[in-house]
Amino acid sequence: MSEAPVSLAGQARLPSRFGEFRAVAFTPDARGREHLALVRGDVAGRDDVPVRVHSECLTGDVLGSLRCDCRDQLIASLERLGRMERGVLLYLRQEGRGIGLANKIRAYALQDAGHDTIDANHLLGFGDDERDYAAAAAMLRQLGVASVRLLTNNPAKLAGLRAHGIAVTERVPLVMEPNPHNAGYLATKQRRAGHWLGLPGEVATAMR
Repeated sequence: MSEAPVSLAGQARLPSRFGEFRAVAFTPDARGREHLALVRGDVAGRDDVPVRVHSECLTGDVLGSLRCDCRDQLIASLERLGRMERGVLLYLRQEGRGIGLANKIRAYALQDAGHDTIDANHLLGFGDDERDYAAAAAMLRQLGVASVRLLTNNPAKLAGLRAHGIAVTERVPLVMEPNPHNAGYLATKQRRAGHWLGLPGEVATAMR
């Protein structure tokens, strides 16, 4: 589903443990979701701005779940951006790859019963990934970013931004170390969604 454009709604200084950022809030998208940008330095009119597009993960980002690598990626991104002169982290309210929190928990139960993350989504009536990046593209345009160096392992995210008119000049890997609880999840990302994780083929097969 393509999102309606969003526009800047308010901004304020945000000192954080990762450094000084500017928090920029955006008006709700077509589904009523408010998104946030954390901006480091002056990015307006700049080329090759380091950007992380991060989709909300309450269980990982806030509660520290070990079932995914979301919190690790969020912290690694903020630490990296906090050491840079400029950069942007977009925090998109697309919980559970866009299926919402309740359905994400239902998907967890299906995974506990032996299904991988993609099959669990299908059993709930969803596609592999329901996220959309039109809002992210609109946010970057509102911030005046000319082109981006995208921190991602996800080919769909790279293609999604480009499809919505954002010039991505480089992909910067953001690979996290697997743990016993998310190894299968990461293997599915690589094997079935094409994520660039660098897992050895025999390891990815063993983690099915």
